[in-house]
Amino acid sequence: MTTIPTIDLVDALASEYADKSPSEIMKLALSQQGEIAISFSGAEDVVLIDLASNLGIPFRVFSLDTGRLHPETYQFLDTVRKHYKIDIEICFPESDAVQKLVTEKGFFSFYQDEHKECCGIRKVQPLRKKLATLDGWITGQRKDQSPGTRNEIPVVQADPGFSGPGKQLIKYNPLANWSSADVWNYIRLMEIPYNPLHERGFISIGCEPCTRPVLPNQHEREGRWWWEDATHKECGLHAGNMKK
Repeated sequence: MTTIPTIDLVDALASEYADKSPSEIMKLALSQQGEIAISFSGAEDVVLIDLASNLGIPFRVFSLDTGRLHPETYQFLDTVRKHYKIDIEICFPESDAVQKLVTEKGFFSFYQDEHKECCGIRKVQPLRKKLATLDGWITGQRKDQSPGTRNEIPVVQADPGFSGPGKQLIKYNPLANWSSADVWNYIRLMEIPYNPLHERGFISIGCEPCTRPVLPNQHEREGRWWWEDATHKECGLHAGNMKK
């Protein structure tokens, strides 16, 4: 195994692996010494799990349960767990924080206050707690996934959103150069599981109250937080993508 890359080596790795295949980038990530895990929720992420399983290198998977996911998503998580015979480390929000939000603002405050507060409690805080135990994480981000926020993501990067004093967290994006069509071609070719909501027009799938199907020729992220600015469809998990 190689060591976790220091900040001065990250850019060099990103350049070296910029045009390599997702499998090669995944192998790089899983070969790093330290605690590395795949973040899993959607179509891109099950591709990551399939790539990792084919490499024959031990790997970890974690997922965020916000308490507001679609029933189909919970079933999908269990399907993937059984299909690959893996454990999925489930991360939950702090119950006191959820209870305070719901008591003070109700179950659907995000329709008036925007989604950031709810996502912060249900997604970002649990992720921050999880990443504090890791040296690197592997995501299914793609450059074509969100207008204005993901079009410049590298295949390897220092994570500015979740690194802390004395600790440099590394983020690997093996599918950064793939399109949605590439992802689905792989899923069909390899006959791997996918969320049944995709068959009903859902492309980018998040929490049930904040996700809806998209129409033909709509961008996939238009189904997320559709009542807000279409160019900033991020929940905070990838805060480093947002331009200041």
